[in-house]
Amino acid sequence: MNRVAYLLALTLTVLTAAFLAVPSFMSMLAGVTQVYARGIASGLTTDWIVEVWALYSGTVWRSLLIALATLIFTLLLGVPAAYSFVVRPTRLTRLIDEVMTLPLAIPGLAIALAMLQVYGGWSWLRQSSFFIIIGHVIFTLPFMVRAVAATLSAVDIKTLEEGAASLGAGPLQRFVDVVIPAAAPGILAGALMVVTLSIGEFNLTWMLHTPLTKTLPVGLADAYASMRLEVASAYTLVFFIMIIPLLVAMQMAAIAARRSSGVRP
Repeated sequence: MNRVAYLLALTLTVLTAAFLAVPSFMSMLAGVTQVYARGIASGLTTDWIVEVWALYSGTVWRSLLIALATLIFTLLLGVPAAYSFVVRPTRLTRLIDEVMTLPLAIPGLAIALAMLQVYGGWSWLRQSSFFIIIGHVIFTLPFMVRAVAATLSAVDIKTLEEGAASLGAGPLQRFVDVVIPAAAPGILAGALMVVTLSIGEFNLTWMLHTPLTKTLPVGLADAYASMRLEVASAYTLVFFIMIIPLLVAMQMAAIAARRSSGVRP
C-alpha cells in the first residue's frame, strides 16, 4: 500500500514538474531557433540572443542591482525587527507585524498606485530606480522578517543572549556575535526569497517604472508585445541564464548554513 502511494505521489510530482518545465523549455528553445513556425528544422542560431542583449542588457543589470539593494535594505530593517518581535514581544510589535504583512494581501498594483499618489510628484524620486527599490522593500520585507523570526524562535535566542550577557557581552556585541550567527539560516532563507521576488516582480514594477528604469520582467513583457516571438523567447533564455545560477548558489549557501547550525535542510 505504501509503495502504491509512493508511486502515485512520484507520478503526480513528475507530471506537475513537466507541466511547469516543458513550456519554459519550449520557449527557451524558440529563442535559438531561426524561424519558430518551422521549428528546429529551420536551424539553430544565437542571433536572437545577441539582439536581445544589445537591446535589453540594461534591464538585466538594473534588475540585479535593484534586487541587491532591496536585499540590503530588508536585512537592515528586517533582522532587527525580527529580533524585537521574538525577544521583546509587545502589543505594539504585534501591531507592527500585522501591518507589515498587509502588502502580502494587497495587490502590487494597488501598492504602486498608492505610492504614485503620495510620492509621484517628487520627480527626482519618480525618475530613479530607488522608487522601485522602495516598492520592492515594502513587498519583500515580511518574508525576511518571518524567516529570521522563525529561526530565532527555534534556537531560543533569549537563553543564548542571557548566557552571553552573564559573560559580560554588551547589547551590540550580543547582537553581532550571538543573534546574527544564530539567525544565519533564516537570513539566508529570507535572502533567497527577497532576491527571487525582487527579480521576478512585475505588477508593482510595471506601475513604478519609467522608460529609463525598466527591469527584467518589464522588458520581457515589452519584448513579447512589440518584438518577434523568437526575440521574446531569447529574452526568456537570457532571463534563465542570468537568474538560475544566482538562485542555485543562494540555495546552496542556505543549505550549508542550516547544516553548520545543526538544522536539517
